[in-house]
Amino acid sequence: MAHHKDAIKRIRTSLAARARNRANRSRMRSELKRIRGLIDAGKTAEARELLPSTQSILHRLARKRVIHRNAANRRISRLALAIKKREA
Repeated sequence: MAHHKDAIKRIRTSLAARARNRANRSRMRSELKRIRGLIDAGKTAEARELLPSTQSILHRLARKRVIHRNAANRRISRLALAIKKREA
């Protein structure tokens, strides 16, 4: 257990950040699962409508450093490519 005031505060803030990051990561995974489900089902029009909001979530998490920015860009790129392949 921490004894210094600043260490106690650091524990408190890191627990809050951890909870926030977990919630955001969970939301991201749910959105990715939803859009991938639409792509697999062949509902490319719905997936294309959902892409901007999913892209926004990924960029936001990259900006907050919950995920790496290259990981966000890679996921967006792969989703867009999957939609494009299904449409063709």
